[in-house]
Amino acid sequence: MANHMNAAPAKASLLGGAMIIAGTTVGAGMFSLPVEGAGMWFGYSVLMLLGVWFCMFMSGLLLLETNLHFEPGASFDTLTKETLGQFWRVLNGASITFVLYILTYAYISGGGSIVNHSLQGMDISLPQSFAALVFALVLALVVLISTKAVDRITTIMLGGMIISFFLAIGNLLIGIDTSKLLLPEEGSYGSYLWAAIPFGLASFGYHGNVPSLVKYYGKQPGTIIKAIFVGTFIALAIYLCWLVATMGNISRAEFSNIIAQGGNMGVLVGALSKVMDNSLLNTMLTLFANLAVASSFLGVTLGLFDYLADLFGFDDSRSGRAKTALVTFLPPTLLGMLFPDGFLVAIGFAALAATVWAVIVPALMAWRSRQQFADHPGFRVPGGTPLIAIVVLFGLLTAACHLLAMAGMLPKYS
Repeated sequence: MANHMNAAPAKASLLGGAMIIAGTTVGAGMFSLPVEGAGMWFGYSVLMLLGVWFCMFMSGLLLLETNLHFEPGASFDTLTKETLGQFWRVLNGASITFVLYILTYAYISGGGSIVNHSLQGMDISLPQSFAALVFALVLALVVLISTKAVDRITTIMLGGMIISFFLAIGNLLIGIDTSKLLLPEEGSYGSYLWAAIPFGLASFGYHGNVPSLVKYYGKQPGTIIKAIFVGTFIALAIYLCWLVATMGNISRAEFSNIIAQGGNMGVLVGALSKVMDNSLLNTMLTLFANLAVASSFLGVTLGLFDYLADLFGFDDSRSGRAKTALVTFLPPTLLGMLFPDGFLVAIGFAALAATVWAVIVPALMAWRSRQQFADHPGFRVPGGTPLIAIVVLFGLLTAACHLLAMAGMLPKYS
């Protein structure tokens, strides 16, 4: 009976789980990486991403360790409440809500910027705030219709993203100038690393999917670990290709101009478009940017929509969904219109809150669950308490880096 209970469903393939993780992880946030990494440049950017990937992979495994002590289907909220108590449950819930709201605003800002860039190619000029409103309204309508609509449209978008990404990035990779990647030794590039760490963390946020994978596979730690590893490794590989493609085509000095214009998605894509002399590939790059920000927006807002519907007790009727949509979309859309160039700032704030629910809370839950379930140890992440301490310290370091950068106490490239 127990073996049957723990068996993974026949339809649950390893690739399916890995794609869920990769699809959640890779999104519009990747457009912040070359802009924020411009100061430390390529070598330090690679080191930073490898370090962040390792810590975020481990925090996901620590969350899985706790999750496996509960029945498949137990939510992140349940795990926090049962292991750490009400205070951490409320703090965790608040940090998740904040991340979802601030990312929604970030994607409205980025979406408005990339819509504007796309329209400029057709000789149409819109105020950035109006472009952000158009982007938000069109995609909010999809979320309002149904979850199935989001599922179908996101699937189509992911297919389009993969095709357009490899066509555009393949061309950029062929044309890289290695001398741009390998800068001369003089200069303190490493000092810019600290302010960039939060943007690395924000690019590996998949932890909300870990309980979903336990539900998807059953209590199969080996399969789930492989799915998380493969999914996050695909994301890491895509980010590294993206850094090579951008930093190998745009010089460090040119990034100063991109940052001076706000560093939003449209500005970066515009700079890359000048490098590409092929109009079809230019279109592919712009299409990829549009699909990346739209699919990220749909993924984040669907989670926020469902969370708020549950929180406020709104039903699934037409009027209930309309009320949920207002609470979900109105605040970030107004922000997107008032502050249309806040993409990078918002991603930084998302990372600050994500240090709580994606790093510190999973580590503390694993530490507590090892005491609670000492009689039934089950799966344990190797490394013991020192690994938990490393993950917590990484979370605290990332939060400190963001706060110090905000206070102007860390060097920022400009």
